Amino acid sequence: MKRAIFPGSFDPITLGHYDIIKRSITLFDDVVVAIGINAEKSYMFSLEERKHFIEEAFKDEPKVSVVTYEGLTIDFCKQINAQFILRGLRNPADFEFEKAIAHTNRKLSKIETVFLLTAANTSYISSSIVRDVIRNNGDYTKLVPNSVRLK
Repeated sequence: MKRAIFPGSFDPITLGHYDIIKRSITLFDDVVVAIGINAEKSYMFSLEERKHFIEEAFKDEPKVSVVTYEGLTIDFCKQINAQFILRGLRNPADFEFEKAIAHTNRKLSKIETVFLLTAANTSYISSSIVRDVIRNNGDYTKLVPNSVRLK
């Protein structure tokens, strides 16, 4: 079985993340969306909210599961028997950053990183942009799946 993890903080999940996950379903038997826990970081949404947003967005997709983890991504991959790390690329800066991490991960393990380019219509969206729109009372709903709704 080909299992991939798509790690990130997903604060919140964006339409770009959603697109990458949807497209990865055809490539892998199992896609694990892995929300990393970083005690050093402050988040806009709680871990439970972020997990719920993703689970709700993919509730009808049996190939997608959502988990949380701490520590190195490659250690978590070994723990759940994932052979691939899935990453989305929006621009050349993303590529340079992700390339260094992928080389490091391959040096430390046998886990391959698979890159998917984001769709042209979502390549400008980032979680930080979404958070800024939310903080300034803008219409964030055009940037996130329907499951992301503020109370």
